[in-house]
Amino acid sequence: MQISIRSALVFLFDLLAVVLAWVGGFLIRFNFTWPAGYGDKVLLGLGILLVVHAVACRWAGLYRGMWIFASLPDLRRVLKAVAVSSLALVALLALDRSTGPAIPRSMLVLYPLLLLIVMGGGRAAWRMWKEHRLYGGLIAAGKPVVVVGAGSGGAMLVRELERSPDWRVVALVDDDPAKWGLELYGKPVAGAIGLLSQVLQDYKADHVILAMPSAANEALKRAADLAVRAGAHVFTVPGLEDLMNGKVAINAMRPVEIEDLLGRDPVKIDAAHVQKMITRKTVLITGAGGSIGSELCRQVARFAPLRLVLFEASEFALYSIEQWFRVHRVDVEIVPLAGDVKDAARLDEIFATWKPQLVFHAAAYKHVPLMEVGNAWQAVRNNVLGTLLVAAHAQRHGAERFVLISTDKAVNPTNVMGATKRLAEMACEALHSAGNGSTQMEMVRFGNVLGSTGSVIPKFAEQIARGGPVTVTHPEINRYFMSIPEAAQLVLQAAAMGQGGEIFVLDMGEPVKIVDLARNMIRLSGYSEDDIRIEFTGLRPGEKLYEELLADAEETRETPHPKLRIARSRPVNGTFLEELEQWLAQPGPVADEEVRMGLKRWVPEYEPARH
Repeated sequence: MQISIRSALVFLFDLLAVVLAWVGGFLIRFNFTWPAGYGDKVLLGLGILLVVHAVACRWAGLYRGMWIFASLPDLRRVLKAVAVSSLALVALLALDRSTGPAIPRSMLVLYPLLLLIVMGGGRAAWRMWKEHRLYGGLIAAGKPVVVVGAGSGGAMLVRELERSPDWRVVALVDDDPAKWGLELYGKPVAGAIGLLSQVLQDYKADHVILAMPSAANEALKRAADLAVRAGAHVFTVPGLEDLMNGKVAINAMRPVEIEDLLGRDPVKIDAAHVQKMITRKTVLITGAGGSIGSELCRQVARFAPLRLVLFEASEFALYSIEQWFRVHRVDVEIVPLAGDVKDAARLDEIFATWKPQLVFHAAAYKHVPLMEVGNAWQAVRNNVLGTLLVAAHAQRHGAERFVLISTDKAVNPTNVMGATKRLAEMACEALHSAGNGSTQMEMVRFGNVLGSTGSVIPKFAEQIARGGPVTVTHPEINRYFMSIPEAAQLVLQAAAMGQGGEIFVLDMGEPVKIVDLARNMIRLSGYSEDDIRIEFTGLRPGEKLYEELLADAEETRETPHPKLRIARSRPVNGTFLEELEQWLAQPGPVADEEVRMGLKRWVPEYEPARH
């Protein structure tokens, strides 16, 4: 009922607009004195125009929109109605054969112009008054914030923030010089993004919102880095597609995270190629509950496998990934299996029962200092023997592909963990050669993944939450980083394009100094280094200052994917597998130094770091 009354009132307003435009046009034409002898013409014309305009307004759909949200679509509807009324006036002038003075030709301009002003202006005035009533009291409220980006994303965000009691936009910054000194919805564009620190001081703001959804990742990283260095609390908005679809809202903003400061472009994979490899196939993933393994499970599930066999040593990790599938992907058949990759009988049972066509081997010990002292032989058994057993069973049971998840620490290794992963790669290369490609063996190397178990990100977050200090081993130590989903997607892409025997190297971007990572995490948490100090503890056993992605003796060649390259390592000799199996078969325990001597024999480029 309320909608009908509102529509009726708007309809009456539009008819009143015809009266005002028609009578007003005559008054303007005759210098605001009523012209003698025009009474009949005015009444006749008004009657005809009212009828035509009433029909035109209905035809144009003028009563669908709400005035408080009057916008360009409403203006277009007004223009349609005015155009029809103007055509009616033209027809009236053309058909007028009555006696007395003719309707002035100037009404062809005055009438539509006044009608447009009254109809369009009335709607705009109503929206301005309503918005002032609803949100006018919020203008001086809220935290002052500087918006980075004065494009379409920034414009939509400023309009949204005007209705929020929590935020008050005080200025914008943008690198386009043509926008400097201008205003966006009444907010000044104060200058370039490089002046962000000064702008924050000038406007007494300590909050920044990044509104550059279509900008390159490098530009976003630079803007985020400048804001973080200025000590601001930094937020970002969704992508441009979400903005244009009207999904942007105050609750859609999120704080900038450490991943945003890496400046990595989103990964694009050949989905059709990957789908062909996975769809209607049984896929086995070892280490399925770990950081990389669980993400691989989620990514593989996107491509409709026949079933996913989840093999995991940790009961809790297996339970966690199983529960995720029970909640989020009930359409995917999963087989959660507990077990150890060093248990040959369990592996034989799994491969004989489920006959996986694709095997992703993510199970590994990967914490460098832990594996270096007191656990070296266990690292060899898990990382080398475990890989050898899983790969051999995959080959024996006719799997199409076996993919080893390796690491950049396998390049010129200085620690036991890296040397065992390089030895695992060599074992896979030897198996591929011995099997004449019956099962394609592929290896994929990448560096650290953000948020993985044992990585510095969760460690730093925990230290910051405790109030510090944040411990960094060395001021110059750096590492390559990528996100877990990015790594998992590139593993699938590498697996799909591999022909067998290749070592794929992921493009890890630029290395990041760990101390810079720590500083940024402290600032993103709202603290300064005065609040939470950074403490240098010295390099740990087996730790390098700089990681490498390719060994000195290796060559690389490009692949069709810009973030994947193929490394060619030195070939292994014909007796390698037999001798390796004999070494791995020795009963433990084996002393750390003896393990290092053995690894040095198998991996000549291994140079143990001095502890």
